[in-house]
Amino acid sequence: MHQDMHHSISLLLIHICRAHRGCAEGTLNEIGLHAGQEAFLCLLWNQDGQTQTQLAEQMGIQPPTLHKMVARLESAGMVMRRPDAEDQRVSRVYLLDKGRALHDGIQRAQAELEARTTANLTLDERVLLRRLLLQVQTNLTTPE
Repeated sequence: MHQDMHHSISLLLIHICRAHRGCAEGTLNEIGLHAGQEAFLCLLWNQDGQTQTQLAEQMGIQPPTLHKMVARLESAGMVMRRPDAEDQRVSRVYLLDKGRALHDGIQRAQAELEARTTANLTLDERVLLRRLLLQVQTNLTTPE
Protein backbone atom coordinates (compact mmCIF):
# COMPACT_ATOMS: atom_id res chain seq x y z
CA MET A 1 0.00 0.00 0.00
CA HIS A 2 1.36 3.43 -0.97
CA GLN A 3 1.76 5.69 2.04
CA ASP A 4 1.26 9.43 1.69
CA MET A 5 4.72 10.97 2.11
CA HIS A 6 3.22 13.67 4.33
CA HIS A 7 2.32 10.96 6.85
CA SER A 8 5.47 8.85 6.52
CA ILE A 9 7.12 8.10 9.86
CA SER A 10 10.44 7.44 8.12
CA LEU A 11 10.39 10.86 6.44
CA LEU A 12 9.44 12.50 9.73
CA LEU A 13 12.37 10.77 11.44
CA ILE A 14 14.73 12.08 8.75
CA HIS A 15 13.49 15.63 9.33
CA ILE A 16 13.74 15.23 13.11
CA CYS A 17 17.31 13.90 12.86
CA ARG A 18 18.34 16.83 10.67
CA ALA A 19 16.73 19.36 13.02
CA HIS A 20 18.28 17.68 16.07
CA ARG A 21 21.73 17.65 14.48
CA GLY A 22 21.33 21.32 13.53
CA CYS A 23 20.46 22.26 17.11
CA ALA A 24 23.35 20.16 18.41
CA GLU A 25 25.77 21.82 15.97
CA GLY A 26 24.68 25.27 17.11
CA THR A 27 25.15 24.48 20.79
CA LEU A 28 28.43 22.61 20.33
CA ASN A 29 29.94 25.21 18.00
CA GLU A 30 29.83 27.62 20.94
CA ILE A 31 32.44 25.45 22.68
CA GLY A 32 34.45 24.70 19.55
CA LEU A 33 33.08 21.25 18.68
CA HIS A 34 31.02 19.65 15.92
CA ALA A 35 28.17 17.19 16.46
CA GLY A 36 29.57 13.72 17.16
CA GLN A 37 32.80 14.96 18.70
CA GLU A 38 31.12 15.36 22.09
CA ALA A 39 30.08 11.69 22.12
CA PHE A 40 33.65 10.71 21.25
CA LEU A 41 35.07 12.79 24.12
CA CYS A 42 32.48 11.34 26.52
CA LEU A 43 33.69 7.83 25.67
CA LEU A 44 37.22 8.85 26.61
CA TRP A 45 36.06 10.49 29.85
CA ASN A 46 34.50 7.16 30.78
CA GLN A 47 37.57 5.15 29.74
CA ASP A 48 40.67 6.94 28.53
CA GLY A 49 43.18 5.15 26.31
CA GLN A 50 40.78 3.12 24.20
CA THR A 51 41.79 1.84 20.79
CA GLN A 52 40.42 3.50 17.68
CA THR A 53 38.66 0.23 16.82
CA GLN A 54 36.91 0.15 20.20
CA LEU A 55 35.84 3.77 19.83
CA ALA A 56 34.51 3.26 16.29
CA GLU A 57 32.47 0.24 17.43
CA GLN A 58 30.99 2.11 20.40
CA MET A 59 30.06 5.08 18.22
CA GLY A 60 28.65 2.87 15.47
CA ILE A 61 30.82 4.47 12.79
CA GLN A 62 33.39 3.19 10.32
CA PRO A 63 37.09 3.32 11.33
CA PRO A 64 38.00 5.82 8.55
CA THR A 65 35.31 8.21 9.85
CA LEU A 66 36.66 7.87 13.38
CA HIS A 67 40.22 8.33 12.12
CA LYS A 68 39.23 11.66 10.58
CA MET A 69 37.54 12.76 13.83
CA VAL A 70 40.60 11.79 15.90
CA ALA A 71 42.88 13.68 13.50
CA ARG A 72 40.78 16.84 13.86
CA LEU A 73 40.63 16.61 17.65
CA GLU A 74 44.34 15.82 17.78
CA SER A 75 45.22 18.86 15.67
CA ALA A 76 43.01 20.95 17.98
CA GLY A 77 45.05 19.72 20.97
CA MET A 78 42.17 17.84 22.64
CA VAL A 79 43.41 14.25 22.26
CA MET A 80 46.58 12.40 21.36
CA ARG A 81 47.28 9.01 19.82
CA ARG A 82 49.93 6.66 21.15
CA PRO A 83 50.90 3.19 19.99
CA ASP A 84 49.71 0.38 22.24
CA ALA A 85 52.45 -0.85 24.59
CA GLU A 86 51.95 -4.49 23.56
CA ASP A 87 51.01 -4.10 19.89
CA GLN A 88 52.61 -1.21 18.02
CA ARG A 89 50.11 -1.62 15.16
CA VAL A 90 47.28 -0.57 17.49
CA SER A 91 46.73 3.09 18.28
CA ARG A 92 45.23 4.21 21.59
CA VAL A 93 43.58 7.61 22.08
CA TYR A 94 44.05 9.71 25.21
CA LEU A 95 42.44 12.93 26.38
CA LEU A 96 44.62 15.99 26.81
CA ASP A 97 43.90 18.83 29.24
CA LYS A 98 42.15 20.87 26.54
CA GLY A 99 39.77 17.96 25.88
CA ARG A 100 39.15 17.37 29.58
CA ALA A 101 38.36 21.08 30.02
CA LEU A 102 35.33 20.73 27.72
CA HIS A 103 33.53 18.34 30.08
CA ASP A 104 31.29 20.90 31.77
CA GLY A 105 30.53 22.70 28.51
CA ILE A 106 29.50 19.46 26.85
CA GLN A 107 27.33 18.52 29.83
CA ARG A 108 25.56 21.89 29.54
CA ALA A 109 25.16 21.54 25.77
CA GLN A 110 23.67 18.06 26.15
CA ALA A 111 21.28 19.26 28.87
CA GLU A 112 20.16 22.20 26.69
CA LEU A 113 19.59 19.92 23.71
CA GLU A 114 17.64 17.42 25.81
CA ALA A 115 15.48 20.22 27.24
CA ARG A 116 14.76 21.62 23.79
CA THR A 117 14.08 18.18 22.34
CA THR A 118 11.54 17.30 25.03
CA ALA A 119 10.03 20.76 25.62
CA ASN A 120 6.24 20.74 25.98
CA LEU A 121 6.17 17.00 26.68
CA THR A 122 4.93 15.66 30.00
CA LEU A 123 7.02 13.14 31.91
CA ASP A 124 4.68 10.35 30.76
CA GLU A 125 5.03 11.48 27.14
CA ARG A 126 8.83 11.53 27.47
CA VAL A 127 8.84 8.00 28.88
CA LEU A 128 6.55 6.80 26.08
CA LEU A 129 8.60 8.57 23.39
CA ARG A 130 11.78 6.97 24.69
CA ARG A 131 10.18 3.52 24.72
CA LEU A 132 8.86 3.95 21.18
CA LEU A 133 12.19 5.24 19.85
CA LEU A 134 14.03 2.32 21.45
CA GLN A 135 11.61 -0.05 19.71
CA VAL A 136 12.20 1.71 16.37
CA GLN A 137 15.96 1.42 16.95
CA THR A 138 15.59 -2.31 17.67
CA ASN A 139 13.45 -2.74 14.54
CA LEU A 140 16.10 -1.10 12.39
CA THR A 141 19.16 -2.77 13.91
CA THR A 142 17.90 -6.33 14.28
CA PRO A 143 18.60 -8.51 11.23
CA GLU A 144 15.47 -9.71 9.47
